[in-house]
Amino acid sequence: MRDYPGTGPLRPPRPEARGVVESFAFDSALLAQANPLGDQTCRDVLVYLPPGYERERERSYPVLWSLPAYTSSGPAQVAWRNHGENLPQRLDRLISSESMAPSIVVMPDSFTSLGGNQFVDSPALGYYARHIVEELVPEVDRRFRTIARPEARGAFGKSSGGFGGLHLAVRFPGVFGGVASHAGDCGFDRVYQRDFVACCDELAAWDGDCEAFVSAFWRARKPSGRAFHALMVLCLAASYSPAPGRPLNLELPFDPFTARVDDAVWQRWLDFDPVQYSSEAFDALKQLRGLWVDAGNRDQYFIHYGTREFAARLSAAGVDHHYVEFDGNHSGMDWRLDHSLPWLLARLETG
Repeated sequence: MRDYPGTGPLRPPRPEARGVVESFAFDSALLAQANPLGDQTCRDVLVYLPPGYERERERSYPVLWSLPAYTSSGPAQVAWRNHGENLPQRLDRLISSESMAPSIVVMPDSFTSLGGNQFVDSPALGYYARHIVEELVPEVDRRFRTIARPEARGAFGKSSGGFGGLHLAVRFPGVFGGVASHAGDCGFDRVYQRDFVACCDELAAWDGDCEAFVSAFWRARKPSGRAFHALMVLCLAASYSPAPGRPLNLELPFDPFTARVDDAVWQRWLDFDPVQYSSEAFDALKQLRGLWVDAGNRDQYFIHYGTREFAARLSAAGVDHHYVEFDGNHSGMDWRLDHSLPWLLARLETG
């Protein structure tokens, strides 16, 4: 039997030096421009300020943007946890142990009525990429003592958030100096297509009516796992294949009656796939001071296969990056931040 390591508390104590989380409301003109779902356009933006921020008033800090996974958003990252740490607690520990440099970390609210976000600009969902880059980045720089340069600005996230970090770096080169993508959506043919037939089954209960399905989803007492995945497929379609004027302003990449893939619509999805990036996209990634890419070797969504291909394409294109395939799956991945955030900040300007 393993010996008890000491006489202290069973749970590790939190560090004495702790940061604070502030919030501000931002009424987005860009989100109001394309809001067919009727989602909130005024969002609360959560901002972690590191220990010493109020005391060291002459100091400016690098900024990291935390992009949440599908089904999550900024408020979830500060919620109490019965086991492990929320994001501010993890940052307190990493900063107090001097594992990472003190940093400002922004947690935007990007949740939608389709259950999440891919951080792309879409008339069916909203202009969330421009919202972050053109509205929130300058607003955070205005409100807080940031090092307001790309060389001191990074983005990180898991799953949809990891994909979002890559997309923002490619779509808006020169805004971020580093990206950490943890199991970011990659290899769409291996990740997404397996859910199409199940989505057809779910929509069949509503005679293929996507709007009726979404309305029923939010009123269900206990939505099924298949319903969650069907909602995710609709969110992806709103992101990758918007079609103003159609139901939910989106076009599905398959026939909901036969489940046969529509090659033309599917190609619109593939245009966003990191394994399909163009030479211009890789040139944008070359501008980064740090690019971290990882995935678990047992990812339930099979993202590791596309990530392997993406890493190989990065190498072939001469994009400097750090690729890791760790022992694990798509769940409980927050521990990966202990590795990626110190690595990323070591490559950004920190003051």
